[in-house]
Amino acid sequence: MQRAPRHRSRTRRSARARALATTVGVGALAVSLLGGGNSVAAQAPPESKGTTLSLPSPPGGKNVKVLVFHSSATAESPLVNAGIQAVETIGLTGPAAGRFATEATDDASVFTNATRLGKYNAVVFLTGGGDVLDPAQEAGLEAYMEAGGGFLGVHDAARTEPYSDWFTGLIGARPSGAPSSVQRAVVEVGDRQHPATKSLPLEWKRPDKWFNWAVNPSGSVHTVARLKESSITPAAKPNGWDHPVSWCRDYDGGRSFYTGMGGTVDSFSETDFRDHLRGALAWTNRTSRADCKATIDANYTAERVTQPNQPGQNDQIGEPHGLVTAPDGKVFYIGRGGADSSKPVVTDWNDPNIGKGDGEIHVYDPATKKVTLAGALSVFGNKGGGDELIKNEEGLLGIELDPAFATNGWVYLHYTPHSQINRETRMADRRVSRFTYDFTTGKLNLASEKVLLKWPVQIHSCCHSGGGLAWDSKGNLYVATGDNNSSRFSDGYSGNNPQPNFKGVSFADARRTSGNTNNLNGKILRIKPQKNGTYTIPEGNLFTGDEMDEGGGKTRGEIYVMGVRNPSRIFVDKKTDTLYAGWVGPDAGSPSTTWGPAKYDTFAAITKAGNHGWPFCMGNNQPYRDRGLADPSKPLGWYDCKAPKNESPNNDGLVNVPPVTPNTIWYSPQGGGPDFPRDANGVPSYKLDEQKLLMPWLKGGAQATMTGPVYRHDATSTSNVKWPAYWDGKWFVGDFYDGDQPRHAVLTDPKTVGKGGIPVHAESLKKIIPVGANGIRNLMDWKFAPDGSLYVLDYGRGFFTSDARSALWRVTYKGGEPTPSADQLARKAAR
Repeated sequence: MQRAPRHRSRTRRSARARALATTVGVGALAVSLLGGGNSVAAQAPPESKGTTLSLPSPPGGKNVKVLVFHSSATAESPLVNAGIQAVETIGLTGPAAGRFATEATDDASVFTNATRLGKYNAVVFLTGGGDVLDPAQEAGLEAYMEAGGGFLGVHDAARTEPYSDWFTGLIGARPSGAPSSVQRAVVEVGDRQHPATKSLPLEWKRPDKWFNWAVNPSGSVHTVARLKESSITPAAKPNGWDHPVSWCRDYDGGRSFYTGMGGTVDSFSETDFRDHLRGALAWTNRTSRADCKATIDANYTAERVTQPNQPGQNDQIGEPHGLVTAPDGKVFYIGRGGADSSKPVVTDWNDPNIGKGDGEIHVYDPATKKVTLAGALSVFGNKGGGDELIKNEEGLLGIELDPAFATNGWVYLHYTPHSQINRETRMADRRVSRFTYDFTTGKLNLASEKVLLKWPVQIHSCCHSGGGLAWDSKGNLYVATGDNNSSRFSDGYSGNNPQPNFKGVSFADARRTSGNTNNLNGKILRIKPQKNGTYTIPEGNLFTGDEMDEGGGKTRGEIYVMGVRNPSRIFVDKKTDTLYAGWVGPDAGSPSTTWGPAKYDTFAAITKAGNHGWPFCMGNNQPYRDRGLADPSKPLGWYDCKAPKNESPNNDGLVNVPPVTPNTIWYSPQGGGPDFPRDANGVPSYKLDEQKLLMPWLKGGAQATMTGPVYRHDATSTSNVKWPAYWDGKWFVGDFYDGDQPRHAVLTDPKTVGKGGIPVHAESLKKIIPVGANGIRNLMDWKFAPDGSLYVLDYGRGFFTSDARSALWRVTYKGGEPTPSADQLARKAAR
């Protein structure tokens, strides 16, 4: 290893010098480091007044070299020797394909020595604060990057060259002040693909000094790791939950990686931190490829692909309520049943057309960019607005395509047929039916219906119909059903008021439905459809259907999950067969020491059959208070989440129901993951001033969960619009609303998922899947297509109707392949 003599003469750059740097510029030093081994003359553009230099191509094979530059304009750093030693050790150890030679210097003239600079595959800045390069030296570094060089900045390098906009871009962000004291923190490692992070723990606990950033770089750089700011006492001007700590980007022709870690001598002796540097160096020195474009907002395009409906028609889209993509890329999407504003909503129960609407199935073909109306079902679903005794959420609720759809054309629909409503009892039959799609005509054959499953629902009072459908890898069909319960009679807390009823059917007691082991509402069902239009019960559901209690059958074998409120969207990741669901909470704006938690909208990653709580418990097993039949306004005891009892007079199932499984994500108007101190019986205090938010990345307000897919990247696909591998395994969670509500991609820990473990990492998607008046304001459903693009339904503006803003959108990726390109890897260049 060569260490050049220290060069101690450092002067602060004047305004005149900064102007000179602009004159010298990148264009004057345009060079190529990516050729086959011969020197490449750097020809300045005709308009440039700079000089012409010649740099040799950087070495490959066994001659990969890394330069460590360690100058400082402020003070000598005790970190330098530890950092140099760490880089040397990294270069000498590990896989042979990743080894390199290290040279270190504090002599900035290396950046104006084209022959010498061209020997290095990457440059590491172990620098302190202040100006360490004069204008010509910075221009040399700029030209080096433009020619395809690699840069790694460590910790204090973010304070180097403070007057240079170009260097700010190279680093990616500047500190807002001094770092914190040394504190042990949790680093959330969100990139499981990049060589700098793929071997690190999901939650990496380590001590360091932690910078805050004057401008958060998220979206303009690719963040590979974030600081969990709640795990420390941050310095002044903290960044909040989105606190990048390590990131990378393809910058000005080269590759730049920065880590805010490495602020202590001990950092450089940590095995995990050395692995972090090793992976960063592998990418910057061109011995490994990596994607540093995946989370840069500008690399995504969101395009509305449907037009507004023609007046008086739903020719493009109905009242959006769900979508699914076909193997050939076509998108099938449904309208619940609300008509446009030109058609009246009938709410008179004496009218035979009470609530009658059209549940429409549209198909978008990306090849032709055309929409066709494949069919419409007559549904009970055009009845909405106003009081809960007037509006209704039934209709066409869910759609799925058979796993063999390409050959059999089978389409499954979850809906409430208008022909089956009883106007006297105000009951209806909900059903899941199979239809056949005609590929020649592009129409659904409505006469081909095979009714797989049906069950009774009350339609006297709104709400909560659910609707989602999904398949697992074993051919089991999951059916999400809402609690079929009014929200109006429990003060916004547990939907457990036993009193109101119509013709003997209680419509405000979710213990009749969600909490009832003998009722199919408020559940996620799992069945195995058969070719003849029937179904069987797969093993592993919550009940067999033969459970006995008090002398009779008290369960339904179709139930996989009970205790859900309104799961409009579900998704099954066929790689793991994990079920992902979300459901809307009640209406209480804040917790009550009398009744229990506020409205918690909920997401759950579900790995086995279970009870997820409603209306007994919510969140991480936070109980509600029971109510008596004689006077429901008077509280009784708290429910026991470990051994809940359904003692409602409206329950015809088991009294002793399964224990409650904690959920993955829950949020209230106050924020994400509210938790409270608990007493000896496990009952939370429910006092706002004692509340702790376990998921500070998440806030609520008006809330309506819309769980999304888990992305699976297809490396064999040649699609040029597919989302990159970075997103593989990430779960997309969103909300109907687009203010402070979630629209995020999250990572769960395989060790705790399905057991109440909360996400270990989250990142916002609000600039990739745009929010706001001209964006996707009311997210209703989202699914990935076979080509790796994302389709999103925007409900529109308003409720129970189609609207000019109701639309299908497509979000595509245009960032390209990982870098460097395969033919520019250093080891290949040396052959």
